[in-house]
Amino acid sequence: MSLKISKRDVGGVTVLDLNGRLTLGDASAQLRETLRGLATQGGPKIILNMGQVVYIDSSGLGELVSGFTTVKNQGGQLKLANLTQKVTDLLTITKLYTVFEIHNDEGAAVQSFS
Repeated sequence: MSLKISKRDVGGVTVLDLNGRLTLGDASAQLRETLRGLATQGGPKIILNMGQVVYIDSSGLGELVSGFTTVKNQGGQLKLANLTQKVTDLLTITKLYTVFEIHNDEGAAVQSFS
């Protein structure tokens, strides 16, 4: 199962729904290109809805950090929402939980931009 990314707008915030596996290869490249495209629009507000992400490897983690940095350097914000227990555990073990702003649900993440 590869990664599927669908994009939608919720009150001026871009929500990317990720579904599948965030791994080395096409999946991480797809996320990279999507985030870079949004970052070039200047000051984007982005939420990665990760409720359907079943697996992340080290390359996927690297892409999350790289995307976060790219968006931040363009004056934007990238936040995570709806993490599964596996993803939460992975971010905790790698200490990346302290890097990202993480919300339990999409509504709270959208409100946090206000």
